[in-house]
Amino acid sequence: MGDTDTRQTLKYGGLVGRERELERIRSFLVRATAEGDALLLSGEPGVGKTVLLDAAAEEASAAGTRLLRVAGVEFGADVAFAGLNQLLLPLQKDVGRLGPAHRRALSAVLGIGDDAGGARLTVFTAVLALLCRAAVDRPLLVIVDDLQWLDRSSAAVLGFVARRLTGSRIGLIAASRTAGESFLDHGGLPQNEVRPLDEQESAGLLGAYFPMLAPHVRRRVLAEAQGNPLALLELPAVISTSQRAARAALPSVLPLNRRLLTLFASRVADLPAGTRRVLLLAALDGTGDLGVLQAAIHGGSGLPDLQPAELGRLVSVDHGTRRLRFRHPLVRSTVVEFSSELERRWAHRVLTEALTNQPERRAWHLADATSSPEEPVASQLERAAQRMLARGDAVGATGALLRAAELSPRGADRSRRLAEAAYVGVDVTGQLHTVPRLVMDARRADPDHGGSLGAAVATAYLLLNEEGDVDTARRLLIGAIEAKDGEYRADDRALIEALYTLFLVCLVGANRQELWEPFHAAVARLTPRPPAILSLCAVTLGDPARATAEQMTELGTIISRLPDVNDPARIVWIGRAAFFVDRMTACREAHWRVVHDGRRGGAVASAIAALVNLCVDDVFTGRWDEAQQLVEEGRALCALHGYRLLEWPFWFAEAVMAAWRGHVDRAQELTDRMMRWAAPRGVELVRSYAQYVRAATALGQGDAEEAYQQAAAISPPGVLAPRQPMALRAAMDLVDASLRTGRHSDAVAHAAAMADAGIAALSPRLALVALGSAAMAAPDDVAVGLFEQALVVPGVERWPFDLARVRLAYGERLRRHRANSTARVQLTAALDAFERLDARPWKKRAGLELRALGGGVAAAEDCCAGSLTSQEQVIAMLAATGLTNKEIGRRLYLSHRTVGAHLYRVFPKLGISSRAALRDALRPQY
Repeated sequence: MGDTDTRQTLKYGGLVGRERELERIRSFLVRATAEGDALLLSGEPGVGKTVLLDAAAEEASAAGTRLLRVAGVEFGADVAFAGLNQLLLPLQKDVGRLGPAHRRALSAVLGIGDDAGGARLTVFTAVLALLCRAAVDRPLLVIVDDLQWLDRSSAAVLGFVARRLTGSRIGLIAASRTAGESFLDHGGLPQNEVRPLDEQESAGLLGAYFPMLAPHVRRRVLAEAQGNPLALLELPAVISTSQRAARAALPSVLPLNRRLLTLFASRVADLPAGTRRVLLLAALDGTGDLGVLQAAIHGGSGLPDLQPAELGRLVSVDHGTRRLRFRHPLVRSTVVEFSSELERRWAHRVLTEALTNQPERRAWHLADATSSPEEPVASQLERAAQRMLARGDAVGATGALLRAAELSPRGADRSRRLAEAAYVGVDVTGQLHTVPRLVMDARRADPDHGGSLGAAVATAYLLLNEEGDVDTARRLLIGAIEAKDGEYRADDRALIEALYTLFLVCLVGANRQELWEPFHAAVARLTPRPPAILSLCAVTLGDPARATAEQMTELGTIISRLPDVNDPARIVWIGRAAFFVDRMTACREAHWRVVHDGRRGGAVASAIAALVNLCVDDVFTGRWDEAQQLVEEGRALCALHGYRLLEWPFWFAEAVMAAWRGHVDRAQELTDRMMRWAAPRGVELVRSYAQYVRAATALGQGDAEEAYQQAAAISPPGVLAPRQPMALRAAMDLVDASLRTGRHSDAVAHAAAMADAGIAALSPRLALVALGSAAMAAPDDVAVGLFEQALVVPGVERWPFDLARVRLAYGERLRRHRANSTARVQLTAALDAFERLDARPWKKRAGLELRALGGGVAAAEDCCAGSLTSQEQVIAMLAATGLTNKEIGRRLYLSHRTVGAHLYRVFPKLGISSRAALRDALRPQY
C-alpha cells in the first residue's frame, strides 16, 4: 500500500507545508502537457508523497489531461510486467492500432492474446508507441506510486519511456521511498525530495486535528513524528484519552496503529532474531549509548548483530561518539511493537541491571518491568520525580508521579502521589484542567483522608488561579496543615508546598495580622529550620519595608546561585523575593530560561509567573516596549490555560505604563477591571495595585488631591503599612501629592517614616526614593544637600523614571529660588528622560518648568504669547487646561492670589477677556 494520507487536508488552498512541492508539480504539468516531461518524488514513508500524486492527478484531470495510474505492491515485485499490466489495461483498445510487432509484444504483456511476446527492446518501444498514440487527442499523465515495489520488468520499461518523452505531451510522475531500492533507472531524470514538515507546519497540522492535547503530550508527539504527516495524525489516535489530557503517564515508546506499523514492518520483520533483540534494548533504552547496550548484553558480544539493521538503513552507528541512532523514531516504535510483552519486560529488566549508577532511568525501567503494584518500585519512581523537579523537568516529574501512583499498593500512597501530580500540574506545568480529575482520583484512592495535605494544596491552587476564591482556599489550607500529624519537618515537600500556597493566599488576601498568624505559626514549627526562600519571601515580598540587612545578604547569596538552579518554581519564588527590594535584574537570565522552557511546552505555569516578574521589572526599569510585548504574551497564556489570578499583574503593568504616558482612559479602564475582579473576592493586593495606578494617573494629570487619596489608601501618611508591599512603591507619590495639596506635615511625616525604616539600605532605587522624598519635604537650607545625595547613589540609572522624577523635583525647587542655571541642568535631564520613555504628562511638566526659567524647550514657539513673561506663559498654559487658581498655585508653589494677579495681566496682552478664550489664544498643543 502507499503512504497516502487523505487527512493531510488542504490549508489556505494548499497542502500544509507543501507549497514548494506543489509549485514544482504545477510547473512540471505545464511542461509535460506542452512537450513531455518526467519527475521523480522521493521521501520517507508517510511523508505525504501519495498526497502530492493525488494533487497532481486532480489538477491534471481538471485541465483535461488523461490519467493512467499504477502503484507497486510490496509482495508483487517478482511477477513480471505486473505493474505495466495494471497501468496499460485502460488502453487495450489502442493496442490494435499499433504495428504487428508492437501489437504482439503488448498482447503478451497485457495478457490479451496468445502471442509469446517479443524482444525486450520491442516491448519498450511498443509501450512508448502506445502512450504516444493515447496522447494524440489530449495530454496524458502517467502516475506511479510506491516505485520501490514495482516489478523489475515494468520499472525497466518505464525508465526507458521516461527518458524519451520530449515532444510527446506525456508526463510521468513517480514516487519512491528515499531508502527504498527500485528497478527504475533514475539516471538523468529530475528528482524532488519531499522533506518532513518543519516545526511550525507540524504544530499547525497537529493542532488542526488534535487541539485539546496537553502541551507536553503535543511536544512529545511532535518529537516522535519529526515532521512526518502520517505520524502526526496517527500517533495521537493510539494513546488514551487520559494520556492525551496528561492525567496518565505516556509510555516510554509511543504505540503504533496498523497504518503506522506497516511503514517499517517488513524491514524489521526480515531482521535476524538476534538483531531484533539488540534493537529492542536500544529502543527501550532510548539514549543510543553503546556503553549501555554493551553492559546489557554482557560485554558487547551481541553488538555485531546490529550490522543487518545498519545495512537495511534502519539505524546508524557512530563508533566515534559511541552512539546508535534510529533513522526515524517510527523505526524505534516499530521495533517495540514487533516484540511481545514478555520480551519487553525482559528487556527492561536487563536494562535495570545495566543502569545501577543511574537511579532515575533505572526507576523507569523497573516500573516498566513490573506487571503489578510494588511499593519499592513506586518509591523509587517517586524519588526520581523529586529529582526531576529539582532540575526543572516538571513534565517528566508529573509522568513519574502518575506512574508511581499506578504502582502503589496502598490507597494512601496512591492518593498522595496523585495529589502531588495535581499540584505540579497547577503550579508548574499549567495543566489546570487535569487537576479536578486527579484530586477526585486521590480522594477515591483514600476516602478517609482524600489525599490530605497534597489534595488540599492542589485544590487551593485551583481555587486561587481559576476564581480567586481567597477565603475558601485559606480555610482549606489551614485545616489541612493543622490536621497534619507529627513533626513539621522542613524536608516534608507536601507541607512546604502547602505553606508556600498559604503564603500566597495571605499575600493576595489582606494585610490583617490575624490572617497571617496561622502561616507564621506553622513556619515557626518547621524543623530544623524553615526553607530560606520561604522565610525571605515572608519579609521581602510580604513586608519588604521591614527587611533587614542580614536578610538582604542572604537573598543576595541565593540570587548569586541562580545559574545553577533549574527548578522553575524555585526560580520564580526567588524572583518574587527579589522584586520589591529591586534585585530582579540579577534574576532575569534564570527567568528567561523558565520562559523559553514554557514556550517549548514545558513548565507553562512557571513561565507565566516568570513573565510577570520580567514584565513588571521592565516597567520600573524603563524597558516599556519589551514590557508591552510580555503583557500581550502573558495575557494570552493566562487566557489559554485559565490562570486568572496571574492575569491581573499584566493588567497592572500595562496600566502603569498608560498612567505614566498619559493614556488616562486606558489606565482607568484597566484599574476598573482590576477593582471589579478584586472586590468580590477579597483580593486586597490587587486593590492596592489599582490604587497605585490611580495615584500615578492623577499626579500626571495634575490632580494632586485624587493622587493623595489613592496613595494614602495604600499606606497612610507617616506609616509604611505592615504586610503591604505596595507601600514602598507608593511612598514618593504620597509625599509629592501631600506637598501639592498643602499637607506639608504629612509629607514630612512620610519621608521620616521611610528614613526610620531604613529602606535606603535595601536598594539604590529605594535610596533614591527615600532621599528624594526627604529633599522634597525638607526646608530650603537642607533640601539641596539631600537632592544631591539622592542623585549620586550608585546604580540609580537603572530606574530612569524614578530618577527623572527626583531630578524634576530638584529642578522645581532650584527654579523657585532662582538658581536658574543649575535648575536648567536638572530639568533638561528630566525632560530628556521623559521624552525617551514617552511619559508625556511628565515631559510636559518638565517643559513648563523650563519655560518658567525664561527659555529652554519650545520657548521660541510661543509666537502668539511672545509678549508674556515666562511666569505668565506657564500660568496661562495651566489655566488653559482647566486648572483653578488654587490648583495652579499648588503646582507652582504660589498663592492663588498671585496666580490671579498674573492672569489679570495676561488677558489684555492676549486680547481676550475670559479664561475660556485662553486655549484659542495660545498654541494648539497647550
